[in-house]
Amino acid sequence: MTKQIHLAAHFPGVNNTTVWSDPQAGSHIEFSSFVHLAQTAERAKFDFFFLAEGLRLREQNGQIYDLDVVGRPDTFTVLAALAAVTEHLGLTGTINSTFNEPYEVARQFASLDHLSGGRAGWNVVTSWDAFTGENFRRGGFLPQDQRYERAETFMRTAWELFDSWNGHEVLADKESGVYVTEGAGAFDHHDAHFDISGRFNVPRSPQGRPVILQAGDSDEGREFAAATADAIFSRYGTLEAGQKFYTDVKRRLAKYGRTHDQLKILPAATFVLGDTDADARERAHAVRRQQVSGQTAIKFLEQLWNRDLGGYDPDGPLPEVDPLVGENTVAQGRASVRMYKDPLGTAREWRALAEAKNLSIRELIIEVTARQTFIGSAATVADSINELVQADASDGFILVPHVTPGGLDEFAETVVPRLQDRGVFRTEYTGPTLRDHLGVQPFRTT
Repeated sequence: MTKQIHLAAHFPGVNNTTVWSDPQAGSHIEFSSFVHLAQTAERAKFDFFFLAEGLRLREQNGQIYDLDVVGRPDTFTVLAALAAVTEHLGLTGTINSTFNEPYEVARQFASLDHLSGGRAGWNVVTSWDAFTGENFRRGGFLPQDQRYERAETFMRTAWELFDSWNGHEVLADKESGVYVTEGAGAFDHHDAHFDISGRFNVPRSPQGRPVILQAGDSDEGREFAAATADAIFSRYGTLEAGQKFYTDVKRRLAKYGRTHDQLKILPAATFVLGDTDADARERAHAVRRQQVSGQTAIKFLEQLWNRDLGGYDPDGPLPEVDPLVGENTVAQGRASVRMYKDPLGTAREWRALAEAKNLSIRELIIEVTARQTFIGSAATVADSINELVQADASDGFILVPHVTPGGLDEFAETVVPRLQDRGVFRTEYTGPTLRDHLGVQPFRTT
């Protein structure tokens, strides 16, 4: 059976795909930028708009990382405002389960779901570092197994709050006024992480619960997604890696009484379009040069080397000194510093690659860091997306344009119509809620 493709738009903001120096680039914090991307996605009939959140500005060598200088606006504020200027598009944001409380987050999402008419989505994340924790009363961080234990408990506690109005009617009586049946909103939850009781003060929202997304890739993260999520934000956008991840996560669903279609796999994907495939490849090369400037290349290298490399020439060879092994003290607040479990081994691999291809530091960083997922003409990109989805390498993609806010425009105008012509992507929204768009309904949790 031919699968329908799911597409979402990631507001790129502060990340290493962003080309803020491009003449077409605009603000990453002004509301007009959020509106432009969201309304473009809605015109193209995307499932949802996705907004990531960082709880502390990243630092390198004691300085704020260049892409963070614009700051990070509050997720709920932006999504609530976008609810007023969109009609169908899902509104999904990252909210941390380590430093927040279930009652507060459940109340905010239930409110957003009401304000948007059932379009709220929650990307549940945990926090891994003490650096971020310094911004909160509970400083420090939890070991990985405890982070996921807290996250799952957090989720189930929030579900109790979302569900606390189930079966309770709001009644209107002209003489006695409006009231609800006894027990509406009542909750009583006690475990190792949360000790709360009372009444939840937001009635059941249009979706009942927001759509739940999750982005962890560890074994604990995959299990957490299989147990709790409606969609998973994956980093596997190629055929072989995508199929392997897809199969692994989907096979875990049965133990939680869930079916194959109750969890959508949506890798992040970047793209560069051109009039022809050759034109797109040329543009993609230029974009990569913009994304990895000489200064940025040195910053990336410092994250592995764990040293200040500011005196090195980005157009010169790799340092002869080895990385410093141990706690990373150069870069703080960046998830990428955790990717190098064997810094010395990775450095050896990079040196071998640089020697084999005669690469400078900048050329090497361009080679070893993420490149565009889809490169080609609109027809080529449409074919590539469809082939990956039909081959069960994904259920769709969360697209990350490299220019804010107009980076999605060309994709919406040229690729989407080709997917629609193939009959694999909607031409109109068929329901009002984000759950309708994704085809996922809340599942039993007890």
